[in-house]
Amino acid sequence: MNKASSSEANDEGKKRESRFSSLQQSELEALAVSAILEHRCLIAADEAVYEEWIRATSDPSVSGAVLESLQEEYVARQKKSEAKQEELSEIIDVLGYVPQVSLDGGE
Repeated sequence: MNKASSSEANDEGKKRESRFSSLQQSELEALAVSAILEHRCLIAADEAVYEEWIRATSDPSVSGAVLESLQEEYVARQKKSEAKQEELSEIIDVLGYVPQVSLDGGE
């Protein structure tokens, strides 16, 4: 039982060591802003695919293959968005704050 606890402690220690830890604060902030903007774009594109998928499900002329393709694209986009969100979270954890980013993408 102690071995499992020791292993879990080592895993937690590894999680705390970020690949972004060696960056300067200014680099981290620029990276965070870039990641926030990219994540916003991904979300907007995800929403567009989702809306198209929902629209297509109510259109009887849309084939099952097209619906399946839209669903697969949406799921794939969600996975990519999740990965970007995890990266962004890691950057912000190392930076220590969320940099301010205007809605139009400027600072």
